[in-house]
Amino acid sequence: MQRADMLVIGGGIAGLSVAARLAEHGRVVVLEGETAPGYHASGRSVAFAHYGLGNEPVRTLTALSMNALAAHGAVHPALHIASAEQVAELEALEDVHRQFGCDYTRVGSDEACALMPVLRPEACAAALIDHGSLKLDTNAMLQAHAAALRMAGGELITGAQVNAIARDGSNWRVEAAGKVYSAPLLVNAAGAWADVIARLAGVQPIGIEPRRRTVISFAASEGEDVSRWPFTKTVGEGFYLLPEGRGQLLASSMDQTPSEPCDAAAEELDIAIAADRVEQATTLPIRRIAHSWAGLRSFAPDEVPVIGHAADLPGFVWCAGQGGAGFQTAPALSRIAAAAALGLPFPDDCAAAGLAPEMFSPARLGA
Repeated sequence: MQRADMLVIGGGIAGLSVAARLAEHGRVVVLEGETAPGYHASGRSVAFAHYGLGNEPVRTLTALSMNALAAHGAVHPALHIASAEQVAELEALEDVHRQFGCDYTRVGSDEACALMPVLRPEACAAALIDHGSLKLDTNAMLQAHAAALRMAGGELITGAQVNAIARDGSNWRVEAAGKVYSAPLLVNAAGAWADVIARLAGVQPIGIEPRRRTVISFAASEGEDVSRWPFTKTVGEGFYLLPEGRGQLLASSMDQTPSEPCDAAAEELDIAIAADRVEQATTLPIRRIAHSWAGLRSFAPDEVPVIGHAADLPGFVWCAGQGGAGFQTAPALSRIAAAAALGLPFPDDCAAAGLAPEMFSPARLGA
């Protein structure tokens, strides 16, 4: 049996970011079922930090995280576009940018098309340019947290799929890949599998819903350097599009198809919808999909992350439901999660921004 002060199940951005902070207070072991960290949602995220994602608590967490994210992000403009029917949604998004003191500019169709030269004018009645959004280096973020964990004496164990969890006196006993681990504190950061882990532990599930999102990759026009094109996103239903290097583009229809927890794969219909939406709104001809993939974004019923001890069993800590905003909220959310796990005060800056422990507590969901 390997003993630790804290066990973290899940080696994605949620698990590694909170593990790195917990490691400052004791020995932490992270159990990751796959052969490498960040294999599922974290390894398939486009990870572009912006304010057009999530609800008020998620956007507040983003604002509290942006300074820290700059260490692993490159400033890249985001162009939020609206059709004539979506102008009210654009105005609401402008209010969000104003609220958080963002460096942004509201522009018309002509200026938006000048910035994004393939955009069809009829697809954009108005737009907003966020000058401070960030393209994140997801691998660098994961590796930095893993390095901090190891430096503090913790351990990341891959290929350790959990198959049994039980109480053993005041400790949790976890069986994974033929080995046994024990600790008084167990953090559930298993992403789409968070409710599966809860059931194994005899804890009331919270209703985590995994939702599949598909991304396609394709070449821009031959020889064209698209690296300076902005991240372009519709404010409502539609698509997003962003450069990946000089001549490659990524796009998604922002699909959110409910799914069982699984190793998600892109489906032909979702690929076709993403390509069609890009072609309808731009002059880009998508002749061949170079690559496509899908990942599962996990949501609580109210789409707010779930952080805190389970009411029904001591020492079981939820860190789940990041809803596709895991990377851009990790700096703030990991501090909240570590404080909740250890019984420390709620972070002052988070409280000053209007957040509170009850917003994230599993108790709000009856768990």
